[in-house]
Amino acid sequence: MRPAQARAYALAGTAALAAAGLAACGGGSDSGGDSEATWAISSGWESWNENTADGNNSYLHQVLTPGATLLGDFDQDGQWVFNDALLSKAPELTSESPMTVEYTLNENAQWSDGEDFGADDFTYIWYQMSGDEAKCAQDACVPASTDWGANVASIEETAENVVTMTYVDGYLDPEWEFFGLSMYPAHIAVDNGFADWKTDPAVMGESATWFAQNPPTWSTGPYTPTDAVAGDYVTYEPNDKYQGTVDPGLDKLTLKVVEGTESIVTELRQGSIDGAWPSEFSQEELDKVADDSAITTEVYEGSIWLHIDTNTNNEFLADQALRQAVFTAIDNEDIIAKNYPDTEVAARKNHFFNAASEFFVDSLGATDPLQGSGDADAANAALEAAGYTTGDTLMTPDGDPVTLDFRYGEGDLTRQTTGELVQAYLAEIGIDVSLEAIPDGDLGTVLSEGNFDMIIFGWSGTPAFTTAPQQYFASDSSSNFGSYTLDGLDEAIAKVRSTTDIAESAQFANDVDAMVMPAAFTLPLLDEPQSTLYNNGTLTGIVANGNSQAGPLWNVREWKPA
Repeated sequence: MRPAQARAYALAGTAALAAAGLAACGGGSDSGGDSEATWAISSGWESWNENTADGNNSYLHQVLTPGATLLGDFDQDGQWVFNDALLSKAPELTSESPMTVEYTLNENAQWSDGEDFGADDFTYIWYQMSGDEAKCAQDACVPASTDWGANVASIEETAENVVTMTYVDGYLDPEWEFFGLSMYPAHIAVDNGFADWKTDPAVMGESATWFAQNPPTWSTGPYTPTDAVAGDYVTYEPNDKYQGTVDPGLDKLTLKVVEGTESIVTELRQGSIDGAWPSEFSQEELDKVADDSAITTEVYEGSIWLHIDTNTNNEFLADQALRQAVFTAIDNEDIIAKNYPDTEVAARKNHFFNAASEFFVDSLGATDPLQGSGDADAANAALEAAGYTTGDTLMTPDGDPVTLDFRYGEGDLTRQTTGELVQAYLAEIGIDVSLEAIPDGDLGTVLSEGNFDMIIFGWSGTPAFTTAPQQYFASDSSSNFGSYTLDGLDEAIAKVRSTTDIAESAQFANDVDAMVMPAAFTLPLLDEPQSTLYNNGTLTGIVANGNSQAGPLWNVREWKPA
């Protein structure tokens, strides 16, 4: 979460990639040697366990990627690529009744301490993500999403180097191959006093908390962490137990927090960093390096989309009529024009699919009054019909003045500007809005604790979509930060993963969108443009990737000194 950005699970989200490169400006890294590199991460993080609701953010995911235990990722063309350090071939669907998937492990798959990677590691992440009190005390596990874990029936080693995952009867998923959760080492849990994690849900929960509190010293990736401070940096060196087919090309890699695109560009030009994937797109800052041939800048579409969320626990926003009026008064086209002048950014009109998707349906355009239109007159008319008294101060039917706060990530100009615009829009319908910045690294806590009335942040996803409806809107999802509920909504969400037909699943997802959009829970704003900048005199092998939640770090094992 970016100056404000949450991460939709690797099984969820949307994306389309259209990369275009242009030359830009530079310096040289002072990180200490030709085979060392420093890469900037745009914001901090508090937790080290990215599978929890408060640890599920883009920044932690990025900073853990060089050592992360992932079974695969999407490449720059949106194709799923399995991790050859852990798997010897792509996963196989061996049955649809019940749905059963086989994972054939690389025969040498191992952690950086030499311990085998295997079925227990799959089981550990299942227990944490299960949402089942009999497997993990949920006050400790607090999974970001249970859509996968709650539907697993068993995980077992069925043959040498073969792990078989069997799902509950009736559960189907057209995106079964895209298992992308970050996995944590079961043997490290045992080594740190949690030997009974399989049999005692309290111990399992304690181990999940331990992983949240302690930086990793282990890896199955190309690099292993050697030093780390939460919210600040992680330093990596090559993993000599790495089993992938491409050897890591750097002797040392440091990922450190540099907040704000302006600071990133400054440090890149000074040579104190070698590159970055800024969370905030700023054409003004990119223009500063446009004439420097030492720096490469790539601008492209990605899977990060911004939205404004309401909190239905708020005494005012619990009323759907007020939420609808608020969203009607917000002028999305004006937000885009003010934040992205001279760029081809369009309003987003669906929670699960962008306009480039073959499954896109304009759900926002079907709302009445039209949300995102900036139509204060229509908003006031709807409020009056609902018994509100309009004027300089909007009064509820009970005679109370309506006041709200709006929260945004500190240091992110786009979010801040949007907050200021929302404040002005809502003043036109008599609502006093106070703006409150979220300190760097605190977004996960603010969201998980529901410490907001209205908030802007971005979901970072992938080309997959089937987990998103559950994660965003299921009544029992810990990522349903605004506590959204509708009659029949959970049942509609369940249908998304009731088929192996991708088009049918997409239709079910759009059915969900048709329910939640008029309820005015969250207002989609736009697909945020993405940029990657790096010094081409110090690093090669970097590939901008709008489909991966790791961004350009998705292929970090292929990075080499220039």
